[in-house]
Amino acid sequence: MTTQFSFSKIENELLPGFRKKIGSAESTEDVKKFYVYTMQDLFRQAFSGNLNLEYGDISLQPDHNQPFALSEGVKERADFVALWKNSDLSHVVTRFTKTAIHRYKHLEKNPAKTEAKIRM
Repeated sequence: MTTQFSFSKIENELLPGFRKKIGSAESTEDVKKFYVYTMQDLFRQAFSGNLNLEYGDISLQPDHNQPFALSEGVKERADFVALWKNSDLSHVVTRFTKTAIHRYKHLEKNPAKTEAKIRM
């Protein structure tokens, strides 16, 4: 039997700040940026500092079947594969992704509102 790891504690620590940032996002690019920064923090904590994602290592892809992408370099790491399979990390990432996608789509539907905020 394999050992299961849970990252819900880290999720609960990051979630309030993430929601605040996402809620204050004025553009779809802001949503993508806040998502990446939060995922970098999540992975750094989950891997105890042994995996530091670069900005391009994870991305939000709202218009794809897979709503987020991880770089091949990350996906090929043995420690990543083991933790991804034997923990709730994929579920935690999915929950953050759903929140970001929801805000992204909301902003995408209301571009005039976003542009008005930027011009102020």
